[in-house]
Amino acid sequence: MECSGIAKAASRSPSSMKTRFAFGKDGIEVSIPDSFDCRVVRGRAARALGNVAGALDAALDGPIGCEPLTKLATGKRTVAISVCDITRPAPNRVTLPPLLRRLHEAGIAKDGIIILIATGLHRSATKDELDVILGPEIAANYHVASHDARDFAAHRPLGATRRGTPVYIDERFMAADLHITLGFVEPHLMLGFSGGRKLVVPGLAAQESIKVLHSPRFNREPLVTEGSIDGNPLHAEFLEIAAMARHDFILDVTLTREREISGVFAGNPVKAHAAGVEFFERTSLESLDGQADAAITSSAGYPLDLTFYQCLKGLTATKHIVKPGGPMLLLSECAEGIGSPEYTRQLNEYAGHAEFLEKIRDAKVEIDQWQLEKLALVGLEHELFFYTPGAPMEALGGLRVNAFGGVDEAVNALLRRLPRGARIALVPEGPYTFARATPVYA
Repeated sequence: MECSGIAKAASRSPSSMKTRFAFGKDGIEVSIPDSFDCRVVRGRAARALGNVAGALDAALDGPIGCEPLTKLATGKRTVAISVCDITRPAPNRVTLPPLLRRLHEAGIAKDGIIILIATGLHRSATKDELDVILGPEIAANYHVASHDARDFAAHRPLGATRRGTPVYIDERFMAADLHITLGFVEPHLMLGFSGGRKLVVPGLAAQESIKVLHSPRFNREPLVTEGSIDGNPLHAEFLEIAAMARHDFILDVTLTREREISGVFAGNPVKAHAAGVEFFERTSLESLDGQADAAITSSAGYPLDLTFYQCLKGLTATKHIVKPGGPMLLLSECAEGIGSPEYTRQLNEYAGHAEFLEKIRDAKVEIDQWQLEKLALVGLEHELFFYTPGAPMEALGGLRVNAFGGVDEAVNALLRRLPRGARIALVPEGPYTFARATPVYA
């Protein structure tokens, strides 16, 4: 079923509706009996740009709120460029070449440029992944390194924010004369939207900074959620930290559902990112005529559903269109299993949503607890079901009660919770679907 927004299925088999969900690299099909009111939800998206190369040239030579990149780089000897890791479909292979060309035109040699993979607390990129992230030619001919948040000595202390967050940023980024980030704008479960400042923090921050920023102090603020910028205290904190790190220039894009570039935003990190967010909101927000009784969602497939750690974003994005108490099923391949050792241990010990939230409320922050915290906050309002075949069932702690070994088994478990005619939102690309709903169907 291919439709935009939330609409009645136009074509169905006599007894069921089949919908293909993003799942790993190949997708997965879900079948729902016609006795339910199934509706497919796909966020709107701007059209792909007809001339991407021209749009990139125009953005770099006429940026928002600052001088053209070539002029900005003139007189500099070294540049650090922060890019997304493999878990994000950022089109660095397209955006990097024109940016690098301008740096060279400004007199900066290849050996004066370092490209940092902004892993945050994710693992380092493999050699094969670097070819995917950057393209084989750039990966082979430039100094490329993954950030390591656990190596405290590799970070420069920059003091503390006004709220008291200690700031430590990768020394290799700080040592450069010019600081650039490449990213893309999409909804983010805590920061409102990705891109811009996120490639500095948590992308290049030490775990001592990340733990504070991802603690209950911020996570339980109601505006620390997808699509929230104004009044979001975490967004404000990230902007302050990026400024402390002298974030000089960004090149962000927006993407279509097919991962083609729909908009280019370069220049001053605050102004250009704000322009990207405004464009995304204007072109991608889907307003729905009422909340669903239940939902089936995904983690948007490869690469975002590589681990269970990442996959909960499908739930946090979808909760905005489901009635309080409505059950939700998450489909995620999890080809690389659970995630970090710290996250794996916490998930294995997970007793329940309320228990976990109480346990960490005033405790010392542990690495990766924030993803479980966000999951628990959703779980307090919705019964959660899981089909995550790459995540060992025995490692899911208390979540294994509603985890299933087959997609049909998981779907049927959800359907048994619903009356005939219940409205089910089918969200094939959960984290990439930016939607909101009114409380009652029209």
